[in-house]
Amino acid sequence: MPSQSPMDLALTLAEEAAAHGEAPVGAVVMEGEVILAAERNRMKALGDPTAHAEMLAIRTALQTRGTGRLDGCDLYVTLEPCAMCAGAIAHTRLRRVYFAAEDPKAGAVENGIRLFTQPTCHHAPEVISGLGATRSETLLREFFRALRS
Repeated sequence: MPSQSPMDLALTLAEEAAAHGEAPVGAVVMEGEVILAAERNRMKALGDPTAHAEMLAIRTALQTRGTGRLDGCDLYVTLEPCAMCAGAIAHTRLRRVYFAAEDPKAGAVENGIRLFTQPTCHHAPEVISGLGATRSETLLREFFRALRS
């Protein structure tokens, strides 16, 4: 068992992202009690707009697992996934998604397009929101406030 909860690890990764000038988002993929991947946003560092924490964690977990799917696995992420990440979640067939803070502007799970409720979505994971929301919202608010000052 990890020394901290998967969401606490994701939040620690989000803090690391902020310390490196990246939007504070962290993601962890678990298979039972085993961490398959733990990543943070690295869009600036990699010069890659697809280097969201979720995308990096999904790619690492797929490589670690050695399969093209993550069925039976859970994703913990500090911010509601966007449309790109929600699409990757559906395609890899993650069992469950836990996210901390809602993203009314770019979220695609409980906000925006609500991808998993669309009739064309071929796999909809169970979604649990709000876990660690206060800590994540504070990180996000402080990060973006500092950018504006």
